[in-house]
Amino acid sequence: MGLSDARWFKSSRSHGGRDCVEAAHLDQGSVAVRDSKNPSGSTLIFAPGQWDAFLGAAKAGDFDPR
Repeated sequence: MGLSDARWFKSSRSHGGRDCVEAAHLDQGSVAVRDSKNPSGSTLIFAPGQWDAFLGAAKAGDFDPR
């Protein structure tokens, strides 16, 4: 699946706002992430293990401002 076929979604916590991150599930468990304000801009592609590590770190508060 290329990015042109990706089905992008926002978090249910985004409340329909425009300043969001969008994600799309790709083939073989990869996940694409982009800025909803600039959908034709850069996209990050995470391999399945990378995405799991990112989510785990986010849930653990590793990215919270100190």
